[in-house]
Amino acid sequence: MKTSLVSGSRSFLTSCLALCALFFCGTASLTRAEEPSTPPEGFTSLFNGEDLSGWKVPEGDNGHWKVLDGVIDYDALSEATGDKNLWTEKEYGNFTLRIDWRIKRTTGYYNVPYVLPDGSYVKDAEGNKITHPMKNADSGIYVRGTSKAQLNIWCWPIGSGEVYGYRNSEENAPEIRAGVTPTRNADNPIGEWNTFEITMKGDRLTVVLNGELIIENAQLPEVPETGPIALQHHGGMKDGEYSPASSLVQFRNIYIKELE
Repeated sequence: MKTSLVSGSRSFLTSCLALCALFFCGTASLTRAEEPSTPPEGFTSLFNGEDLSGWKVPEGDNGHWKVLDGVIDYDALSEATGDKNLWTEKEYGNFTLRIDWRIKRTTGYYNVPYVLPDGSYVKDAEGNKITHPMKNADSGIYVRGTSKAQLNIWCWPIGSGEVYGYRNSEENAPEIRAGVTPTRNADNPIGEWNTFEITMKGDRLTVVLNGELIIENAQLPEVPETGPIALQHHGGMKDGEYSPASSLVQFRNIYIKELE
């Protein structure tokens, strides 16, 4: 019975993953970005559409984090020797952040695991993670100044918005890991724009992606009370080719409302 259950789950998940790869991880053409919109009522802009004012460009980056056609564009090739992420100059505590993002294209194949709704991995009879090779790209948004509190942007079937640092830690209680696991994959296809609405109140996180509530009031134990926000560098070039999880991404319409 156990072997049959694992086999059946694996077959079902493989089919789901194949469909996700088809619809969400193909290469789509990119069109010229629209002009930045007006901030929603109560929000202030973190990006003026012209330059990186208000952001800390990594020292030695050499122009890889840049503004292109009114959006923040990144090619995963920062030449900085230290931290390669793009951080806000200001720190934030409780806030709602609205930000548009899109993956420009995927890179090489990556062995993507299956993640269950409780945040755990599907494993075979020997206890190894069951994976499926698929094209991927990888970036994210750090909140409160820590990479542990990162909302992923990627091609995994679990969907973007999951908080890897908390979900992937087996030290966390089951309810913590389940709480930071998206309830659905709400990503648009590669090349199309997506919108996050991220709310932090104390140690609680709520995430809406493209109008879909995917994380609600999830607890992030010991998350700092305040900290800057970052757009994540990931991957890069090796032996003349991009690694299979590189952050070929763009961002626009970045607005924040500070909460009491």
